[in-house]
Amino acid sequence: MTVGPPASPKGPGDFTRFERARILGARALQISLGAPILIDLPPTMIDPVEIAEREFAADVIPITVRAGPPHA
Repeated sequence: MTVGPPASPKGPGDFTRFERARILGARALQISLGAPILIDLPPTMIDPVEIAEREFAADVIPITVRAGPPHA
């Protein structure tokens, strides 16, 4: 069994558009179902997608992406 180096954490600029969409969608769903919001927001902001986008930009979303090897 070969073990490679540990994956380095990705920041908001390191994700593909597909990974970003998946992360934002999953986090928006969590927020809409009552998950705690991880950043300070104005009380008038209630859109889960917008909240998820702000959390993503602040790099505080607790979701890990494990990318496999690229397909040939």
